[in-house]
Amino acid sequence: MRGYLLTAIFLLPLVASESEHCIIKREHEKCMERIALHNPDDHELVCPWMWDNLTCWQAASVGEVVVVNCQDLFHDFMSAEDDMGKVSRNCTEDGWSEPFPHYAEVCSFFFYENTTKPDMYYASVKALYTVGYSTSLVSLTTAMVILCRFRKLHCTRNFIHMNLFVSFILRAISVFIKDGVLYAREDSEHCFVHTVACKAVMVFFHYCVMSNYFWLFIEGLYLFTLLVETFFPERRYFYWYTIVGWGTPTICVTVWAVLRLHFHDTGCWDTNENTALWWVIKGPVVASIMINFVLFIGIIIILVQKLQSPDIGGNESSIYLRLARSTLLLIPLFGIHYTVFAFSPEDVSKRERLVFELGLGSFQGFVVAVLYCFLNGEVQSEIKRKWRSWTVNRYFAVDLKQQRHPSLASSGVNGGTQLSILSKSSSQIRMSSPLAENANISLPT
Repeated sequence: MRGYLLTAIFLLPLVASESEHCIIKREHEKCMERIALHNPDDHELVCPWMWDNLTCWQAASVGEVVVVNCQDLFHDFMSAEDDMGKVSRNCTEDGWSEPFPHYAEVCSFFFYENTTKPDMYYASVKALYTVGYSTSLVSLTTAMVILCRFRKLHCTRNFIHMNLFVSFILRAISVFIKDGVLYAREDSEHCFVHTVACKAVMVFFHYCVMSNYFWLFIEGLYLFTLLVETFFPERRYFYWYTIVGWGTPTICVTVWAVLRLHFHDTGCWDTNENTALWWVIKGPVVASIMINFVLFIGIIIILVQKLQSPDIGGNESSIYLRLARSTLLLIPLFGIHYTVFAFSPEDVSKRERLVFELGLGSFQGFVVAVLYCFLNGEVQSEIKRKWRSWTVNRYFAVDLKQQRHPSLASSGVNGGTQLSILSKSSSQIRMSSPLAENANISLPT
């Protein structure tokens, strides 16, 4: 079974949690390099350098105990209280002893014979976020068609929503492209893909995800400005919102790509061992999350003040109910759930972070489309109005067809008969009204 690259988007020092095959293969290459560079005299020792398909063991003398840590592969599956994480071997006269304790006991992992067993956890999370992004992609595309189709829905607020929808769509597409490029093959050859196309895909992926975060920030800034500003030139502000939402990610990702090309051009750019370079992208994203959280708190305070105003009726329970509903509606729009792990240490709760940010976060686009398009009162009213208009036009078209072909009317299967009668009756009433007016005029005074 193939290993999967899972994207803990922008909140982990590595863009991706590497597959177990890639980690083992990289460690194996490092071990071979160390063995080749080491003093050849060490090969005469009873316990020479050794690679046991998981860990590199340095040469030792008889009676010496060598202790190593669990591989990085295992750290994602160990809980915080698992402080052991160390395996040792004794160098005896007969050579290396068996590892103690066994990897399965201290590293929370299980193996096939001579090879590691791929953990189904990564595959499950990948399946979850694939379903989530697919659902979001379909719902967001439908929402975009609706907002573009009805001109009465064209306003600054919905234009911002549409840009946010596009950023979610691009984010989902970039995830699928990334997975397709990095895992086009079932074997582990993708571990060392260094092509230009692969790097371009990662640049596109980072741009889409970063744009999504910034449009979440724009949504929060726009709503806060609406509540604070009395006179708000929306159209002029919208141009600045567009520049910030799409322009800032372009600058940051371009700078990161140039720096990565000159200072750390390794692999497919899907990992970020150089933390300093990674902060070119991570810094603005974390800043947008922090500012959005502050805006969210400010908006909640303003809503509390407005709901407690004597001009708004209702008892205390209804006020708190409306406040709770407003708060829940704002959470997916502002991306407040990202603050849960945004400022936590990088190596804490990796498994929970993957599920929360990748699994549940992939459904955010679907939730936003439902709340701010499908359940929007204006959208529903416009769809109902268009539906009624289409239905009436359809019946009148059937009625006109009956008038041109009288034989169809006698069949009794057309639904336009009643509308035809109403139309003729109204015509007769309009024709009789001038006669009545003439009759009134001729009456003696």
